Amino acid sequence: MTTKNELLTHPIQHIDIKQHNVVALVDAMASMAYSSRDLARAAQIYEKMLQDTDCGVILCLAGSLISAGLQKVIVDLVRNNMVDAIVSTGANIVDQDFFEALGFRHYIAGDEYKYGAGDAELRELMIDRIYDTFIDEEQLRICDETTEKIANGLQPRPYSSREFIQEMGRYLKEQGRTPADGQNDSIVLACFEKGVPIFCPAFSDCSAGFGLVAHQHARRGKPVVSIDSAKDFYELTQLKIANPTTGLLMIGGGVPKNFAQDIVVAADVLGIEASMHKYAIQITVADVRDGALSGSTLKEASSWGKVDLTFEQMVYAEATIALPLIAGYAFHKGAYKARAGKKFAEVLLEAVNV
Repeated sequence: MTTKNELLTHPIQHIDIKQHNVVALVDAMASMAYSSRDLARAAQIYEKMLQDTDCGVILCLAGSLISAGLQKVIVDLVRNNMVDAIVSTGANIVDQDFFEALGFRHYIAGDEYKYGAGDAELRELMIDRIYDTFIDEEQLRICDETTEKIANGLQPRPYSSREFIQEMGRYLKEQGRTPADGQNDSIVLACFEKGVPIFCPAFSDCSAGFGLVAHQHARRGKPVVSIDSAKDFYELTQLKIANPTTGLLMIGGGVPKNFAQDIVVAADVLGIEASMHKYAIQITVADVRDGALSGSTLKEASSWGKVDLTFEQMVYAEATIALPLIAGYAFHKGAYKARAGKKFAEVLLEAVNV
């Protein structure tokens, strides 16, 4: 029987867009057809989004992205003022990014494991599989315990996921899990240092959920830390109100996509007329014909008053291929250089008095 150490040998390497100038390639794709031309137009829209210094850029993350090698791409977007807020699944932020920030890694799985033939063996070894990627279950439990520890140190009250994730960033800083201390960078840390808020509307659906369950179980009958998803929605809506011009860069769909799009409608519910998202890009492999695609294409979202049609583009491609090209194009074109970053975390201190 193969040992655990033998299986967890080759770490996933996060691609570095700074090392690969893809501008000529993407420009050439603009004269092709199908998804190539769509991707090139999306890259041009993202460049335009960044050149529009009034625009607040919201990055949406769904699917297993950090485990697949996209962590550094997103860190570089944050560090270079190319993203002003993130809306994500909990898994990307906690189980994957924060997990790696604690010093753990994801590993390449052999092709023979892709389709489940060895899953019973993996279960015995406490190795979890994400298609062709492995993660050590014992290390993941440490991540669960760390989120419980953070919860235990907070004043018992309802928090938005944004507030809790900010405390995760503070924890990394205080524990020396930073590049300045010789450790790898992470999305949670970069956002904490750059004032970029992260929202996970379904925050309990990840390692943080296990940590919060343990926290609340140990305090039955006493005040506890809890996560208020309505507060998430309210806070993100306040950002739209404070910064009317917005653009969406959406990887996948699901809750992050709907949550970010709906803030236009939420502002209207509050009696404040808010403009539709001026820019919108979605990278997805979902099909709209069966009601999937997280509800709609971007054109369909326009009928709900969420997305303007002038600068919108669907890209039907897998994220590990499409995102490095789109992000790399905008980076090497220098579209971010005139941006100072919106410091939305500071905006929230005034907007919602938190």
